[in-house]
Amino acid sequence: MARDRMNREEFYEQASRLDEAALRKALWTLYWRGNASVQERIEAQLEPEHSGRRRKQEQQLPQPDDVLREVRDFVALARSGSYLHGDRRVSPKERSRWRMTFRRLAKDAQTALQADDVDTAASALELMIDLATETRELDLFRSQDPVQAAGFVVSEAAGVLWSRYQHHHGFRGFAERAAPQLIRWESPHGWTRYGFGSVAEKEDTLATVMSGLLVIPDHWVTFTECYLAALDAAAAADEAATKRHWRSREAIRADRADSLAAWHELLKERLQDTEGVALMDRLAAHRALAGSE
Repeated sequence: MARDRMNREEFYEQASRLDEAALRKALWTLYWRGNASVQERIEAQLEPEHSGRRRKQEQQLPQPDDVLREVRDFVALARSGSYLHGDRRVSPKERSRWRMTFRRLAKDAQTALQADDVDTAASALELMIDLATETRELDLFRSQDPVQAAGFVVSEAAGVLWSRYQHHHGFRGFAERAAPQLIRWESPHGWTRYGFGSVAEKEDTLATVMSGLLVIPDHWVTFTECYLAALDAAAAADEAATKRHWRSREAIRADRADSLAAWHELLKERLQDTEGVALMDRLAAHRALAGSE
């Protein structure tokens, strides 16, 4: 049942009992714990000129719907082999300049995260990161090293995405969205094929990126709970994957454990001697992982 709210007169009467310091404290608590919409409304009241500048900036941002539409088309064409083998949907000129299209869409997706429709922009950036991770093993473009050619730093893009999730959805909302992505994207040796070059020099492990976002002990516990739930989903997906894939379930799980080994070491360090230590027992025996890692 919804809680009855005070009307304006009742609210003003209650607020009149507070001095200036108490009112500031109440407003700060609301601002700090509120979602992005609440924070922006308070900022607009505190600094009207800033609010006006923000609205002008938002009008100049790429529209998330348009970016997602373009990204979906680009990713679908790449996965179908249109940029590699060619078909009527992709001109010879576009096939040769794919890296510029990739770079533009990745930039637009990250910029569009600053608009109000965060989830639509996030879907676009998620697709671009998925595509980048796939190019390590799949030939989708005419390039020896597509991630290097496109100048796309996966760890930086993931950091931008996860920071925006945390700001917009709060910590648990961020954790629920980011945990499956960490499992899917982590690569201890980077995302370029050869591990050297200007892009590889900028890359970092996603374990390191994530550790910078978990700033208090409770964050580590909450995120690990969401991480275990994401591993449950991954284990269930393994059942279906091995029915249509040449790799065995054991090989898939061993590769996953290898990729996430550094992350698991961080969890072990952070959760030791905390209430989250029991979560490590669940992790050690998890059916989504296999091998010594």
